[in-house]
Amino acid sequence: MIKSRKHAQSRFNQHMSAALAAMLLPVAAHAAAAADEQSQTPQTLSEVKVQGAAEETFKADRAVSAKYTEKLVDTAQTITVIKKELIEQQGAVSLTEALRNTPGVGAFFLGENGNTNTGDAIFMRGFDTSGSIYVDGVRDVGSITRDIFNIEQIDVLKGPAGTDNGRSAPTGSINLVSKRPQLEDAYLGSVTVGSGKQRRATADVNQVINADSGTAFRLNALVQDSGNPARDMVKNKRWAVAPSLAIGLNSPTRFYLNYLHVKQDNIPDGGVLTIGLPGYTPPYLAAATTGTPAVIAASIAAAAADRIRLAPLATAPRVDPKNFYGSEKDHDNVTADQFTARLELDFANGVKLQNTTRYGKNKQDYLLTAFMATSANLIVTGTPDTWTMARTTLTYKDQINKVLTNQTTLTGEFDTGAVKHTLVAGLEFITEKQTNYTIATNPGATITRTSIYNPNPATPQTFSYARTGAQAVGNTDTQAVYLFDTAKFGDWIFNGGVRLDHYSTTYDSVAIQAAVTGNNPQLIPVGTRIATNLKVGDTLVNGKLSALYKLTPESSIYALAASSKAPPGGTNFSLSAAANSAANPNYDPQETTNYEFGGKWDLLKQKLSLSAAVYRTTVKNEVEQDATSGTYFQTGEKRNQGVELGVTGEISRGWLVSAGYTRMSAKVTNGRAVSADGEVYLAYTPKQSFTSWTSYTLPFGLTIGGGVRFNDQLRRGTDGAVGTPSHIDSYWVADAMASYPLSKNVDLRLNVYNIADKDYVASINKSGYRYTPGQPRSGSLTANFKF
Repeated sequence: MIKSRKHAQSRFNQHMSAALAAMLLPVAAHAAAAADEQSQTPQTLSEVKVQGAAEETFKADRAVSAKYTEKLVDTAQTITVIKKELIEQQGAVSLTEALRNTPGVGAFFLGENGNTNTGDAIFMRGFDTSGSIYVDGVRDVGSITRDIFNIEQIDVLKGPAGTDNGRSAPTGSINLVSKRPQLEDAYLGSVTVGSGKQRRATADVNQVINADSGTAFRLNALVQDSGNPARDMVKNKRWAVAPSLAIGLNSPTRFYLNYLHVKQDNIPDGGVLTIGLPGYTPPYLAAATTGTPAVIAASIAAAAADRIRLAPLATAPRVDPKNFYGSEKDHDNVTADQFTARLELDFANGVKLQNTTRYGKNKQDYLLTAFMATSANLIVTGTPDTWTMARTTLTYKDQINKVLTNQTTLTGEFDTGAVKHTLVAGLEFITEKQTNYTIATNPGATITRTSIYNPNPATPQTFSYARTGAQAVGNTDTQAVYLFDTAKFGDWIFNGGVRLDHYSTTYDSVAIQAAVTGNNPQLIPVGTRIATNLKVGDTLVNGKLSALYKLTPESSIYALAASSKAPPGGTNFSLSAAANSAANPNYDPQETTNYEFGGKWDLLKQKLSLSAAVYRTTVKNEVEQDATSGTYFQTGEKRNQGVELGVTGEISRGWLVSAGYTRMSAKVTNGRAVSADGEVYLAYTPKQSFTSWTSYTLPFGLTIGGGVRFNDQLRRGTDGAVGTPSHIDSYWVADAMASYPLSKNVDLRLNVYNIADKDYVASINKSGYRYTPGQPRSGSLTANFKF
């Protein structure tokens, strides 16, 4: 119902324009003849109305960023655009769910030890990309779950994004494109019910206020109160509203005002015990091999007793994947506000200016009654029904993130002889701030043990907690300038870009001296406030260079070289004086280089897009310890290389497809192993990944569709955990969909997920004590309304 005006004219609008011209031409000719016969007497033409159905397709022609001036087929980089038509068919509601449409990208990492990741913990091509998520080109900070009710499309840029965004993840970035007001009235809505007590409703209202001035208002709203079909107790409850106003839509001067408010009241998922999974063995104590003979003998005896005590775990069955091991006090409360003002100016000779100002703030209050199933925490006497586990790890997060930014981009076109140039220049001023308050359990509090096989979240808890007075504040100020030039010469397109970021990060923390235990008490009195002040600043220089050759007007081959840098504290606003931390201000930024060769083809009258690319990404300056001296140096190096294939678009009338495949070899090329099995491969990176979705609309209106996804084996990270699985197995999952229009205003859509009811592990934590079960067979029914 609503078509974006940010892109080139759609085929639907082109067809309507041609149809209008063809229909009005005879009318105009008849009117002219009549006017001539009646001595130029004015005549009034009757109103002509043309109605047509908007064409839906999974294929996008361009990325939204002003830094990408060419069509995707003429852009020398792997870019996956996930359009709302695809997202809606699949019934996806979060960013994580939508990203299943690009291979090798997902939330595979559950967290470290007793901590659980919150929000969109995305890995892409072997590296954490959670800090490189953007909304309309502005970094979106905070570990929150992003709903996509107000999103038009998602642009996934793979390869170093330093030239586009400054400091960023080594392997790319994700840009969410918000919905905007349009110059046509439309009233859309949806209601969804489904497995796991899913309940969700959305509204999308676009109203033209004044067509002459190009003024329109749009409101998107959401309310959801859903459980999780894979889990007990876990809850996803939120509501959101996103009003936006546009002025001058039909003029060269356009102004947009957008506001987003999100409120979440969730119960977080701490995962399930890995007892009984393939690769699990009891977490026996290890015997000491050094020390006095008496110490070694005592350790051997303790280890032997521990093996006898935990022996029943060796043959123990899996726990129920729906088990919830938290407490009724667990919560994940998020409040997010985002205000954006954007001005777009079109000047003569194709010169365009875009200025964006945004202020954003989000607050997260989080508590998870987490666990670590170590030897000391398990009691396995009696029958499995009587086995219990101590929950000693309360995970808190009391965090506030703020961002204030102003971006200005100027685009112009000019010729130098036979070479046509498109120049993009820009300035960015960004202030980002993160405040973390320390929460601690009050003295004397106790956390009750829980049953391993029959946990009861309603068991009364006596613990209480409060802020301790300790806190950490990280602040990063950035001033950036960038310049891109796209030069076209015959069948060649060359692109070069450079970006300079001058950044300054300050980290101020206040800790409270805790109680002293042991034989070597510190001289600092208990309760003393200990302040730490660290600072780092520098100028980052990143660049990209590409050459693309047009084989035909609809196909190209290309080569790309690009760089990216991540300075200390660049992703989490935290600095550290520890020698083994990459956030130490004394270290250099981690440097990434990327080389990519590929080809793109638009087929079937540009309705179907094919892409293929091979790439190599190398990350240097990783912190490693010298085995002999114990000193830390930045000698570590990691590398990911692979191939990625993609197909998106329309095969024939009514038959849509989106699919992708990647094969990766992600390794540590210099430094210690980072995976639990001791291999040099990177953790949380599937060697192979495949995703697909296709749908077909029958002549009488019924649309049927479905897809399969494959993720290869995933290795977990390495730490001191004993007996836990070192990896999770590969898996295939199949989903299906059917939709039918009951009338021109209402259609129904049925989605069935994991139709084969495949039992699989979606993610695992670093120690391997906990995992997230995959979604079992489940379904949802959605009624869509449009007027």
